[in-house]
Parts: sequence; structure tokens; C-alpha cells
Amino acid sequence: MPFGLQPLDLIVIVVVALVIFGPKRLPQLGRWLGKTFSAFKKGAQDMADGFTEETGSRNAAGSGALAPGAASQESTRAPAPDPEPPAQPSPYPEAAAERFCTACGAANAADARFCNKCGTRLPE
Repeated sequence: MPFGLQPLDLIVIVVVALVIFGPKRLPQLGRWLGKTFSAFKKGAQDMADGFTEETGSRNAAGSGALAPGAASQESTRAPAPDPEPPAQPSPYPEAAAERFCTACGAANAADARFCNKCGTRLPE
């Protein structure tokens, strides 16, 4: 059973719910719980789909990571050298400034509040 609940435990929970909520409100409570869990599952699935879509688009853009199923194809080909993109100056000078983490020394974006490597809060 999920969460280590035995059938006797479930019977006790149902009896206590009947005593607390009464037989008239128990179906309403069940519907509400069903809708709540359904909405939670839908939100979790949407978030997982969005994450998969976002990481898939980054893999397709050539971020260097392999898409799922591409490992078998990649092992048969010789690795191609990664071409370096041409250096372009940033149109936003304030965005080009970096903040460095005091704990690990990693460079972070100018507007970052936490280190992207170790998660330490950056000094103001």
C-alpha cells in the first residue's frame, strides 16, 4: 500500500472522517480532494513537459549535451571540434559586468542573487 498504510489504517481513517465531516459532506470532500489532486498532477506534468521541452530545445541548439537516444549514434561518429562563436560586444554594458562568488569564485551575471555554481547568496 502507498505510504505504508495497511487496510485497517484506511478503515480507521474513513470512520474518523465520517464522524468529523458527516455522511452528507463526505462526498463533497471526496470530490474536492479528487479535483485538487488532479490539478496538482496536471501542474506537475505541465512543469515536467516544459522542462523537457526547454532542455530539448537547448540540446537541438548545440549546447554540447546529447539528446536522449543520441548516445548510440554519437559513439559511431568521430567528435567534431566545437567552433568558437565570434566575440561580440554586449549592447548592454551593465549586463556585461560579472559578480564573483565569495565562496567558490565562480563568475555570475550582474543581476544574480545566488551563485550559479554553489548556490551561495552573493553579496549586495
